[in-house]
Amino acid sequence: MKVYLDNNATTMVDPLVVEEMMPFFSDIYGNPNSLHKFGTASHPAIAKAIDRVYKAVNARDSDDIVFTSCATESNNWVLKSIYRDYIVNGDKNHIITTEVEHPSVYSACKALEEDGVKVTYLPVNSQGIVEAHVVKSFITDKTALVSIMWASNETGMINPIKEIGEICKERGVLFHSDAVQAVGKIPVDLQDIHVDFLSMSAHKFHGPKGIGALYIKNSQPLSPLLNGGEHMGGRRSGTLNVPYIVAMGKAIELATENIEEKMASIRAKRDRLEDALLELSDTFVIGDREHRTPNTILISIKGVEGEGMLWDLNNGQIGASTGSACASEDLQANTVMLAIGADNELAHTGIRLSLSRFTTDSEIDYAITHFKKSVERLRAISSSFAKVGPTPGGESKECELHFH
Repeated sequence: MKVYLDNNATTMVDPLVVEEMMPFFSDIYGNPNSLHKFGTASHPAIAKAIDRVYKAVNARDSDDIVFTSCATESNNWVLKSIYRDYIVNGDKNHIITTEVEHPSVYSACKALEEDGVKVTYLPVNSQGIVEAHVVKSFITDKTALVSIMWASNETGMINPIKEIGEICKERGVLFHSDAVQAVGKIPVDLQDIHVDFLSMSAHKFHGPKGIGALYIKNSQPLSPLLNGGEHMGGRRSGTLNVPYIVAMGKAIELATENIEEKMASIRAKRDRLEDALLELSDTFVIGDREHRTPNTILISIKGVEGEGMLWDLNNGQIGASTGSACASEDLQANTVMLAIGADNELAHTGIRLSLSRFTTDSEIDYAITHFKKSVERLRAISSSFAKVGPTPGGESKECELHFH
C-alpha cells in the first residue's frame, strides 16, 4: 500500500478538476485577449472560475482577485509593491512579520532589509501562535504592512487573524495574510475578517501546481510586480493560463462546499492517527487540536532522528516530511520547533503528517502500524549508537548512521 501524508506540501489533483480543465488545452485554446471567437470562447469559463473563487472566500464585488502563478508570486507582489508604494514613495519604513513565515515571505523581507527597510520578526508562543497583543505592541506610525500567515504549513496552528486584522484596521496599517494553508481547509470569510491582501494557491486544495491568486480588498492600488500588458485589468501582465484558472475555480469550489463536513471527516482520521502515535512513549505533538487545521500533525519522537524516520517511512511507501534537512555535514534543526521553544535535540525529531479528503481509513491503519514499527526499530538502533571519544583534533563526533 502507498500512503501519501504530505498534503501540506502539495495535493493530488482531483479527477473532477482534471476533467474540467482538459478542454482548454486543445479544444478551447485561443488567447483570451484575442478578439476572434477562438479567444473569446474561453471568457465564460474564466468568468465562472473567478466567481467560484469570490464565492469560496466570500469576497465582495468591489474587491479584486488576480490570478498569479503561485502564492510565492502573490506574497512577493504584496511585499515588494508595498515597499515601492509606501516606503520608497511614501513616509513609511517598517514591516511586521513573524519568525515562522513561509520562505516566500521571510526571504522577501530579508531582501527588503538589504534595501533599508526595517523589519520586525515577531516571536510565537509555545503553541506556535502569534498573539494579537504582540502584533499591536510593535505597530508604529512608520509601519506600512503587517504580514502574518493564516495557518502554519509546519504545525497547522491557526493564528488569530480576525483580531490582528481589527488591530491593523484601527491603526490604519495594511494587513496581508499568506492563507495557503487555510483556504480549502478551514472557513475563510473575507467579509467577516479584515484582510487587505490574501494569498492562496490551488495545489494546496487539489488543484494543479502553477496557479494561485491574490485577493485585494476594495480593489485598492498596488503596483504591478510584472509589467508588459493590460492583462487582469493591468494588475498582472502575461497571457492568462486558462486551463489552470478553470482548474483553480473548480478545485476551490469542491474544497469549500460543505467544508464543515469535510473538516469533520479529515479531523476524525487525523485524531485517530494522532492518538495512536501518542501511545508511543516520549512522543510529543506540537500545538493543541482546537487551534490547528484539521489535517495536520507535527510530531516529535524522542531518540529518533527526523531524517531517519522519514527514510524509514519512505521505505514503507509512506510519504511524509520533516523540517530537518541533511546538509553536507550537519542536520539542521526544524526552525519552527526552535521558535516555539523546543531544544535543539528535540527540534531534529519533527515529522509532519498531513492528510487530505482523499486519505482513507485503511491508509491510516497502515500508517499507524508502520510508524510504530519504525519507531521501535530506529530506537533500537539509537540505543546502541554511542559517541566516539575525542578525535586527534580534540573534537567529539557522532557515529554516522547508515540505513539499508
